Amino acid sequence: MSGHNEVGAGLIEGERVELVTDADAAGQRLDQWLAARLAPDLSRSRVQALIRQGAVLVGGVAAGEPKRKLAAGERVEVAMPEPEPAAPQGEAIPLDILYEDDELIVVNKPAGLVVHPGAGNWTGTLVNALIHHCGDSLSGIGGVKRPGIVHRLDKDTSGVLVAAKTDRAHKSLSQAFADHGRSGDLERAYLALVWGVPERLSGTVDAPLGRAADRVRRAVVPEGRDDARHAVTHYRVEERFGEGQSRYAAASLVECRLETGRTHQIRVHMAHIGHPVVGDPDYGQAFRTKANRLPEPLKDAVAAFPRQALHARLLAFRHPATHMMMRFEAPLPADMAAIVSGFRQI
Repeated sequence: MSGHNEVGAGLIEGERVELVTDADAAGQRLDQWLAARLAPDLSRSRVQALIRQGAVLVGGVAAGEPKRKLAAGERVEVAMPEPEPAAPQGEAIPLDILYEDDELIVVNKPAGLVVHPGAGNWTGTLVNALIHHCGDSLSGIGGVKRPGIVHRLDKDTSGVLVAAKTDRAHKSLSQAFADHGRSGDLERAYLALVWGVPERLSGTVDAPLGRAADRVRRAVVPEGRDDARHAVTHYRVEERFGEGQSRYAAASLVECRLETGRTHQIRVHMAHIGHPVVGDPDYGQAFRTKANRLPEPLKDAVAAFPRQALHARLLAFRHPATHMMMRFEAPLPADMAAIVSGFRQI
């Protein structure tokens, strides 16, 4: 696989990323500057390893040392290596399959299922399930029989997700997700149950995201910060609950459509405008006491809800082989539907 990838589009094995240093980069260490530009896709230790492997060029020459100091106006290239043989093994994990053919598979991911193996979750992931289910129908991504993950949902976010089974599908879908639907070939819509009711019933949150202090969470950051990534979420209130009843906590069901696809984007953006997702353990803790103002049994149900009430309802994309637009929807899962039903009663 070859080609160039824009920063923030999601790094892909075999692709080449090109950057040009600005005045602020002058005097900075190469590894420090590059890690900030490529966060959260690559950690600083991963960047350092790539530099030592000769995969990072400055001015067309292998950088060699992570501590190399930069000057303004230098061209930095990062060649993402082709993937090594897949380590994950297939596991017989049940899948809710919405569609499958020789090129791709679309599933309704349940809350609690991690998409890709990683630290602390080397087994029991969606990738393990797909390897087991697809078997020999996986023709290979980068020469390895593994599913091509072109987008992810947080562990505790449910809903529609597509994975590629061939190199052709992987490249086509990756490009669509990198473009974020600007070409009209991708549509994504989420349902979020949020605290309160936005003053404007529809609107756009245009606020760059970057690392928070703990490096796991994300936060709205100043546009000029090195790790700031353009992030835009369009929202529309579909239902309002408990509004005008002062003794109850108001909430609303909001559809969110993504113009960009940053880590935790909807969760951070909704919290940023003062309406965090119900149950969100990272961005909604300050609102947990609102559950105390709810009537029984909704009060206990919300307090016990173990995840963010966020669901990927809709995914539409152009098929990589037939070029036909395909559209998939998944209903609210039982746990989130029960909470929403409870709010409708207040």
